[in-house]
Amino acid sequence: MQEGMQENCVLRGENIYKTYDRDSSITEALKNVSFYLQKGEILGIAGESGSGKSTLLRTVCGLEKADTGKIFAGGEELPAGDARYAGRYMQMIFQDAYASFDPGRTMRKSLTEFMAPEKSSPGGGSNERILSLLYETGLTADLLDRHPAALSGGQCQRMSIARALLTGADILLCDEITSALDVSTQARVAELLLRLKRQKGISILLVSHDLALISQLCDRVMIMKDGAVLEEGNTREVLERPRSQYTNELLAAARELELPEVK
Repeated sequence: MQEGMQENCVLRGENIYKTYDRDSSITEALKNVSFYLQKGEILGIAGESGSGKSTLLRTVCGLEKADTGKIFAGGEELPAGDARYAGRYMQMIFQDAYASFDPGRTMRKSLTEFMAPEKSSPGGGSNERILSLLYETGLTADLLDRHPAALSGGQCQRMSIARALLTGADILLCDEITSALDVSTQARVAELLLRLKRQKGISILLVSHDLALISQLCDRVMIMKDGAVLEEGNTREVLERPRSQYTNELLAAARELELPEVK
């Protein structure tokens, strides 16, 4: 990372190594992966299933504990495997939005309990904060009194983004969050991510197998295979002039996705 970029760096990983012991066989899920994310930047992480991209996100946010390596956010090294501590700086948004909510609770209840304590306390303006974020994410207040099953896939995914923002975190870790949605709904969610980046300075790590989506959204892209980073750089440069045969193979399989212009 160049010296001029260090001041704007909000998240950084150094030599992250992660293994799984399955049936007495060691699997190297992450092989000394390093990365950085700048304020107001979207970094795409692409690769086939099993490449390590989702494991990287889970390790960064503390849901998994790395064998070795360091993760930094907010100018400090984060304790390994401590999701609660990492949640001060970042929030994970999962592919299956429905599964991330309690099916027995209304959206209002789920969102209120997820707020930063100082914002959900009496006099903290929790309802106003929730309504403001619903507006920002393109949702309406009537959805608050519904249960997750009563929302569409796109509504539920945008509700999970609103919930993440309620914590005050300014880093979002997005794991294939559009892959379960139809094309038009994918576009609306992608448009929302771009607005959050441009208007609020939110920084995003975006895992996706869809290089067309990454080409539309991401400032930089990191290509992963078998737990290692094959290449990384400016999205246009990597996708137009790939250095690895594997990236060429991913590009050949990519489908087209047109996203609406963000105003």
